[in-house]
Amino acid sequence: MKKSILAIVFVSLSNVMLGQVYEAGFFVGGSNYVGDIGRTNYIYPNEIAGAVFFKYNWNPKMAVRATYSYLPVSGNDLEADTDFRRDRGFSFSNTIHEFALGLEYNFYEYDLSSVDKTWTPYLLIELAGFNYQYAVAEPRPNDFTFESGNSIALPFGLGFKSKLIGNFAFAIEAKFRYTFLDDIDYTSSYIPRLDFGNNTNDWYMFTGVSLTYTFGRPACYTKGL
Repeated sequence: MKKSILAIVFVSLSNVMLGQVYEAGFFVGGSNYVGDIGRTNYIYPNEIAGAVFFKYNWNPKMAVRATYSYLPVSGNDLEADTDFRRDRGFSFSNTIHEFALGLEYNFYEYDLSSVDKTWTPYLLIELAGFNYQYAVAEPRPNDFTFESGNSIALPFGLGFKSKLIGNFAFAIEAKFRYTFLDDIDYTSSYIPRLDFGNNTNDWYMFTGVSLTYTFGRPACYTKGL
C-alpha cells in the first residue's frame, strides 16, 4: 500500500514538473538614472548593463519571473538641460546589483508550443532588492568615503516578446525603478559638498533586448486570467 501511494505521488509530481513550460535567458542593454545630477530623461541609457532571468509560465497570460541585474549608473551635470546643473559641474558613478521577483502579464495569450500565440506585448510588475554604494564622509577635499547599503525599489515595465526560432524567443523591454532613497548619486545632508538640497527620491532604469530559451513539455496550464 505504501509503495502504491509513493508511486502515485511520484507520477503526479513528475507530471506537474514536466507539464509546464519554463524559460531562462539574459538581457543586454543600457541603464540610466534620474536624480539630482545630470540629465532628467527617463529613457536615456548611458551605461552598458545586463541581466539573467528565469521564468515559470503559470498560464498563457501570466508568468512568474526572477531576475538578477547588473546596472551601472552615472550622471554628469555637464550633460544636463539646465544652466544651474551645468554651472555646478558635479558627476558620479555607482553600480547597482539587483534581484527582482515579479509577474509578467501578457496582453495576448502566449504559448510557443502553439502556432498562433507566439508574440505579445506585456506588462511587468516586480519588487526588487538592490545593493549600492553611498557616501558617508569627506576626510579630505574631494576624497570621499563610501559604504555599501541595501534597499528596495518598485520596478514596473513594458515589453514585447516573440518567438525567434525553435525554442528560442526574444524580447524588447524597458523597466523603471522608483527607489525610496536620495543618495544613489551620493547626495548627503551630512557632507556639505554633496548636500544638493533636493529631497526627490532617485530613479534608475534599464532598457534592453533579451534572448530566451524555453524548455519543458508543452504546457498543461492551470486556469487563470
